[in-house]
Amino acid sequence: MSAKDELKIIADEVSSCRKCPRLVEYRETVAREKRRAYREWTYWGRGIPGFGDPHAKLYILGLAPAAHGGNRTGRVFTGDRSGDFLYRALYDTGFANQPTSIHRDDGLHLKHVYIAAAVRCAPPANKPLPSEILNCRGYLKRELAILRPKAILALGKIAWDAYLDMLKQDGLIASRAPYKFAHGAEVSFPFDGPHLFGIYHPSQQNTQTGRVTPAMYDKILLRIRDFLSAK
Repeated sequence: MSAKDELKIIADEVSSCRKCPRLVEYRETVAREKRRAYREWTYWGRGIPGFGDPHAKLYILGLAPAAHGGNRTGRVFTGDRSGDFLYRALYDTGFANQPTSIHRDDGLHLKHVYIAAAVRCAPPANKPLPSEILNCRGYLKRELAILRPKAILALGKIAWDAYLDMLKQDGLIASRAPYKFAHGAEVSFPFDGPHLFGIYHPSQQNTQTGRVTPAMYDKILLRIRDFLSAK
């Protein structure tokens, strides 16, 4: 079975997943009530699968879908300001064929990149519970086993910690403590696995306050591109 087919199986499981009652109730309530600006949309209202190149060298790990972004459009980081910022940066650094991500059939293709979230359903107040992150961990592990990426880019501390917790659960590290998250942080682990990069999340709270700028994102993505080219 090809990597594309294996990832499709996971995507179908994510789309029908109902492991977390709190998240299921929230995503479906949002899909029914909608936001006024999107009242003509038929919201996705389900789990949001990963998206991208089935031969990706870079795995980008976010936190969770937005209630009126991915939960509306059915594609991770699509239809919200965070996605606008992220995909523009990926386009500018050669990882995407276009700078916008509006809906699932808009022609966007990623190059050597696969994107997913630590939690696959939109959480209330953008704050998933630890148990909800744990419930989604199996999807993350299976995608990484299929893709075997050379690098992982964690968008924010929660995604960074979610990946480290997976390594700890698997006995590959003893603790998260030695691996501090920071914008531009890098970790090369003493085992055969991907190199970990950290970057601030492209949330409006970060991008609109100037804590994160396009130049900051471009710098790290170009560093990752150079790293991948050397592998």
